[in-house]
Amino acid sequence: MEEIDPRELSKFNGKDGNPVYIVHRGRVFDVSASPLWKTGLHMNRHQAGKDLTTDIQAAPHGLEVLERYPQVATVKQEPPAERPIPNFLASLLKRFPMLRRHPHPMTIHFPIVFMFSAPLFTILFFLTGIRSFETTAWHCLGGGLLFTPVAIGTGYYTWWLNYQARSLRPVRIKKKVSLVLLGTAMIAMLWRILDPAIVISPGPARWIYLILVFSLLPLVSVMGWFGAQMTFPIERDPLSEDGKEKV
Repeated sequence: MEEIDPRELSKFNGKDGNPVYIVHRGRVFDVSASPLWKTGLHMNRHQAGKDLTTDIQAAPHGLEVLERYPQVATVKQEPPAERPIPNFLASLLKRFPMLRRHPHPMTIHFPIVFMFSAPLFTILFFLTGIRSFETTAWHCLGGGLLFTPVAIGTGYYTWWLNYQARSLRPVRIKKKVSLVLLGTAMIAMLWRILDPAIVISPGPARWIYLILVFSLLPLVSVMGWFGAQMTFPIERDPLSEDGKEKV
């Protein structure tokens, strides 16, 4: 059976009349006949022309769906380029497979919720005048500050383990924005501790503090957007650039 070089797989993406190939455990399947793959993008997430072994393992259907389509080739085996995993970590991943894919997607929800809630409860305070809403906003800010380092740590872990620490544009942006987010939350938290009445005190200091709190919304949104792009990539416009990741 024909062998395909891994570097050649990307052209079998269903674009410009090319067939739609996907790979599972070194086997190349032609799924061009599937209406779910007609654009080369399945469920707005899985891109053709790639090795989807890990994605298929997490799919709601079994391998029998792939067996309906012809196997047209195998992937030419090359020496693994990824950095070796320490033995203790390899054993841990074998025993708990969820540690390979889920720690970051799971932990990132906590800082997202808390960092969103802090400015939203602040808005509720201004709309209602109920001081407990402002106190809740402060508590949410503390929760976000607590979980942000956890999310950053699991993010670096996932980047190293699943992406071989490659220089990917979404990761570069997320790393910078996460540090800005953490610094902004730390300053706002410390300020609120030192001056509990900062929100109701007249003067420029109050507005600076509120700018810090409300800036959490766009910062978290940027991180969430680029994180989602890695998990649920948006199909690129074929007329924009070349549809390839800039590294």
